[in-house]
Amino acid sequence: MTALALNELTLLHFRSHKRGRLELDGRPVAIYGANGAGKTNILEAISLLSPGRGLRRASADEMARQPEALGWKITGVLRRLHQVYEVETTALPEASRQVRIDGKSATQTALGRIARILWLVPAMDRLWIEGADGRRRFLDRMTLSFEPNHGEATLTYEKAMRERNRLLKDQVRDPAWYGAVEGQMAKAGAAIVQNRADALIRVAAAQEGAKTAFPVAALTISGPEDGPTPTTQSDLADAFADNRQRDLYAGRTLIGPHRADLGAIYVAKDIAAKQCSTGEQKALLISLILANARAIADDFGAPPLLLLDEVAAHLDADRRAALYDEICALGAQAWMTGTGSELFADLGGRAQNIEVSEDDGTSMIATC
Repeated sequence: MTALALNELTLLHFRSHKRGRLELDGRPVAIYGANGAGKTNILEAISLLSPGRGLRRASADEMARQPEALGWKITGVLRRLHQVYEVETTALPEASRQVRIDGKSATQTALGRIARILWLVPAMDRLWIEGADGRRRFLDRMTLSFEPNHGEATLTYEKAMRERNRLLKDQVRDPAWYGAVEGQMAKAGAAIVQNRADALIRVAAAQEGAKTAFPVAALTISGPEDGPTPTTQSDLADAFADNRQRDLYAGRTLIGPHRADLGAIYVAKDIAAKQCSTGEQKALLISLILANARAIADDFGAPPLLLLDEVAAHLDADRRAALYDEICALGAQAWMTGTGSELFADLGGRAQNIEVSEDDGTSMIATC
């Protein structure tokens, strides 16, 4: 039995699910059904048992079942080692989502302290060839999996930066207006930089020497094209002050950890990830998710929940079997989706099978 797993999951008025309930036994979960049946909605619901906006980054109202728009509720019984937690997250119409753990109100950060959740979805397949925003989100999700307070540091930094950007847009030139807000940005920014660097060290160590069918990726963090991002609180504070005139012309903050980018090298071929084939890029992403999971297992004492949406569809038979073997060896409760049960044949009895179908706009769940 895995060290971290959902034993029960209930969805109420969430996306296409009017009411859905699952009882789990800790094994990996293979979810199959036609496109549009509501498979990914189950993974999205689980992703909301971690800090943040979930794997689709949707607003609370967007996740409510239509046309009722009554709000939604997700509850889970989560077992971590020898402890059991009852976790609930809800959102009423036009309201932010709320969290309760064991019947008591809690913060989203508290979710990250009792469980770790990683995901890989098809939208991430273009990670290495599109803009830096997606790669920063990927980096920050990786970092958050090790340091739950990273989300608070990011929110503090972004809030302070919005205040600074308002001053810049209003062409405020008095240095006194900038001191406090730049101090907040420097303190939170230094924590962000350090947390990200620590995360990359842990993932690199988890890749080193690992027996895997997936390629090793060497990760780097770079600053904007005109220079590296300062790393210490004092250096960041100085950089914000020194760059104020340039930022005034631009009307926004041009330096800082919000401009960082994540780079990756396919080590075996010594080429940048963005120059790899589509299949190689997918393999690199899977490799990083598995390395992240191994590092969490060492750090957290239990592997994370893995949400792998349509992960098997573009893998050949050998790689697909290798992925399943690695998941089972890790002892992770991986939730995997696909259009047909044949995609999960190599798992055999190692997985719990669930079929999702759709009836007049409502998802139906059946345990097989």
